[in-house]
Amino acid sequence: MAAVKELLKAEADGTLSFGDYTLDSKTKLDGFEFQGDLYKVKTFSEITKLEKNGMFVYESVPGTAVESFKATEEEVSFKVSGTQDAQFTLELEADSEYTVYMDGADAGDMKTNLSGKLSVSAELEPDECVEVRVVKK
Repeated sequence: MAAVKELLKAEADGTLSFGDYTLDSKTKLDGFEFQGDLYKVKTFSEITKLEKNGMFVYESVPGTAVESFKATEEEVSFKVSGTQDAQFTLELEADSEYTVYMDGADAGDMKTNLSGKLSVSAELEPDECVEVRVVKK
């Protein structure tokens, strides 16, 4: 999967794609309207961060490309790629339990902290993507 050269784009299926881990310097796009909300993305080789209406949604270290990102109250799903292993953090419901799936395999149950953040590590290989699903229990 290639980096998202538009930095942030709406897909025909109602999902978002964002992030360009090939950039050498921090680049951002602010004020992107999607389904009545305003999104902001900051991305480059070291970090990718997505905000919705000024609130944290997704962050990865190092930078990643994310395709088909969809978040509901019960589930967050997306495909992520990068040049090396990455840790991503999602903003979910505070003090709740979720099951994490990587490429369809159960990666275990995890609990968010009091601020609702959930951090997961993904083993990434260049030119390949990992399908991630985080489902509320």
